[in-house]
Amino acid sequence: MKLNHQDFEDVRVVCVDENRIDAACAIQFKDEMRGLSEAGPSRIILDLGNVEFLDSSGLGAVVAALKAVRHGQRLELAALHPTVQRVFHLTRMDTVFTIHDSVSTAVEGVANAS
Repeated sequence: MKLNHQDFEDVRVVCVDENRIDAACAIQFKDEMRGLSEAGPSRIILDLGNVEFLDSSGLGAVVAALKAVRHGQRLELAALHPTVQRVFHLTRMDTVFTIHDSVSTAVEGVANAS
């Protein structure tokens, strides 16, 4: 599982550089996300633009990443592929997560709010 990150003022963008989050990599994803959120800023945006497939284990891993953020941190999602967005919609997880159309609109939202 390959995750890259870039920090801006008070936001960390974590990009998933894989096209799947499934049972084969869910545990590694959770571990890497935990490490990136522990020392991260108050807002973390998970860029899922490369992810074309997300199974129940992958969804569970993303939810686990949400539960692992420390008090005062937020985990938001961005750039969901239509099939991944459908998983979030069908499971109603789109009501749990803040989901942005793109990473740039998510980051710009921070800049405009400041």
